[in-house]
Amino acid sequence: MIKIMTDEAFRETIAEGLTIAVFKTTWCADCHYIDPFMPDVEQFYADRIKFVEVDRDDLPDLCSELNILGIPSFIAFKDGKEVIRYVNKLRKTREEIEQFLDRAVEVAAALPQE
Repeated sequence: MIKIMTDEAFRETIAEGLTIAVFKTTWCADCHYIDPFMPDVEQFYADRIKFVEVDRDDLPDLCSELNILGIPSFIAFKDGKEVIRYVNKLRKTREEIEQFLDRAVEVAAALPQE
């Protein structure tokens, strides 16, 4: 997963294609819970989705702009525009994350091509 360190890098990275931004922090137990299986999930979707990781504590202004309140939060961007997000206060399972990713691929494919 590409770790994003600046607002500019974030905007450049999400500008083209389907990108999933995962918002986390180092102190979040639920964020650490997903760490063991996320590499396999990324590999499975590698031909359809680009993944980036944003530490909410490193980029607070960006996270405020995007209204990131809970973590981990998943937001799908298609060509720089948000299309769908997965946020709740519960621990996210691999199956739930994969369901979100499948939905993100569906929604992105249904959008008009620019």
